[in-house]
Amino acid sequence: MRRVRLPAWTATLTWKAGLFITVMCCALAALLGALVHVSVTRQTVDTAREKALDRLEEVTTAYEAGEPLPPYAGVDPAGIPPALRALAVRGERGTVVADSGGRATMWAAGPADGRALAVRVDYSLSASTISGLDKAILGSSVLAIGATLLVGSLAVTRVTRRLHLTAQVARRISAGDLDARVNDPRTRDPAHPEDEVATVSGALDTMASSLQGKLLSEQRFTADVAHELRTPLTGLTAAAELLPPGRPAEMVRDRVRAMRALTEDLLEISRLDARTEEVDLDVYELGPLAERVVRASGTDTEVRIVRDARVETDRRRLERVLGNLVANAHKHGRPPVALVVDGPVVTVRDHGPGFPAYLLEHGPQRFRTESGSKGHGLGLTIAVGQAEVLGAELRFVNAPEGGAEARLTLREGPPTGPQ
Repeated sequence: MRRVRLPAWTATLTWKAGLFITVMCCALAALLGALVHVSVTRQTVDTAREKALDRLEEVTTAYEAGEPLPPYAGVDPAGIPPALRALAVRGERGTVVADSGGRATMWAAGPADGRALAVRVDYSLSASTISGLDKAILGSSVLAIGATLLVGSLAVTRVTRRLHLTAQVARRISAGDLDARVNDPRTRDPAHPEDEVATVSGALDTMASSLQGKLLSEQRFTADVAHELRTPLTGLTAAAELLPPGRPAEMVRDRVRAMRALTEDLLEISRLDARTEEVDLDVYELGPLAERVVRASGTDTEVRIVRDARVETDRRRLERVLGNLVANAHKHGRPPVALVVDGPVVTVRDHGPGFPAYLLEHGPQRFRTESGSKGHGLGLTIAVGQAEVLGAELRFVNAPEGGAEARLTLREGPPTGPQ
């Protein structure tokens, strides 16, 4: 059986609170209305019953004395309820409210020589009073429910508005805006009592401040280490060039080059973290630019241009992104590796084991790789950072046929005018 899917707005706290208030008000109004109705009806019926029984006592005395009966009394009168007549014939007295000639009537009857001696009392005024009371209870209940629902909705809306603000700030922080704060006024004054929402807002602001401090400390540490490494690396490079030719000298130079590349990557990441990069935008033909990147990489990478496009970008940064994607495909994937240009979208595809699950879920993480090849996990991290600076979108997916696929979507430039 297919489950019915409710609209999305039914999951909101405002709707749930409004429904709860409405149900509780209706239940309370129904309970109070029933109690008032039963109490007033019982009191009215008891009063009419006593009056009818008093009249029945007087009529019985007159009947036994042989005196004429009043107009409201009679023996087996027309209209007497059958159940009441049967009760009187059995020798018992009783009363009942019934309709007589279109009017509510209180009947009282007793035994009279094997027949029923009955009297009637007009009950229409009491019935109309009870009916008017029921209408008044219903009207006041609707009014009370509406007023309570309005006030409750306003109160709940204030709470949900603050919760929405807290959620928006949390999303901004998760997106990288570490300066975002809720700044709930209830958390600023220590003497002011805090509610639960203010407690959550204050905890979020404290967490964001702590997180920002730790990240800034890590960024400064990364930048300081990279800067400090440049001086000794310059000396190592000069010393390595002075070594006599041979295998040891080649190994030293190779390690020095790797250290220099790692240091430059760390410096680039520190600049990206500090968000101090400035772009030099211009319009370029994407196809020739991609071909130039592949030639510069010196790798066996197939270039396919399905549809060329003019893009507005920073050429140096775009070449850095594409170069890192191509290098990562060859380092961690398997050939064939293809770079495809389809309009403003560039796709780098390999036929290896694909991207690991953590990368697909959380994106590249520096100094983390799950491949047998050497690497520091900085190439894709830099590619993501530079793509963000360019205002481009870089996505990582695994192809259905197998292999990793990095898809870069750039901003198209203005079309070329007529020559």
